[in-house]
Amino acid sequence: MRRKDKPIANRYYHVYNRGVNFQDIFFNKENWVFFLRRLREYFTPDKAIIIAYCLMPNHYHLLVYLLTDNFGTEVMQPLTVSYSKAINNQEKRVGPLFQGPYKAKSVGNDRYLLHLSRYIHLNPVEAGLVNKPEEWAFSSYQEYIGMRKGTLPHPEVIWEQLVGGDSRNPVFDKNRVSEAQRVYADYVCSGDDYRAGLTASLLFDE
Repeated sequence: MRRKDKPIANRYYHVYNRGVNFQDIFFNKENWVFFLRRLREYFTPDKAIIIAYCLMPNHYHLLVYLLTDNFGTEVMQPLTVSYSKAINNQEKRVGPLFQGPYKAKSVGNDRYLLHLSRYIHLNPVEAGLVNKPEEWAFSSYQEYIGMRKGTLPHPEVIWEQLVGGDSRNPVFDKNRVSEAQRVYADYVCSGDDYRAGLTASLLFDE
């Protein structure tokens, strides 16, 4: 079925989906790791860049920058088919794992982009899974604040908004990384405008 809101290249998107009937999509640690490996496999530098992510027990959030007009067929379709087949085989189940096609909301401005990154990273806290976002291993927050040196997320575009930088330069100034990590941690933990109503605009479509 053809999407009415087909994502297009050179734009940021909030990509998300959840398990059918709100059921879990991750059942053990290996599942989380497998999904992350599939993200790395299908989100190649010529197709899409992951800015931030968070995997939750029954859904996921991705903040991405697209480099192809065929994001659905080249990235999301093989990703979700591969993962669904693996989980169905593991759990001895049949039928769809996800609740319909993935959702993709265009990110229209820098303020929304910045706040969306915080919303994504605070998901485990809001769900009561952890007390602090850095305690959740299956998000990009630990890379954002320097706790982990993973290469899947690319926080530079978010850091630039908080401490300044040259958006035309693909390499963030290494001399400002520590500052950016500290400022971002303060930004996420403040959470004032997040708790004041931003959440409502970012919830799943019913």
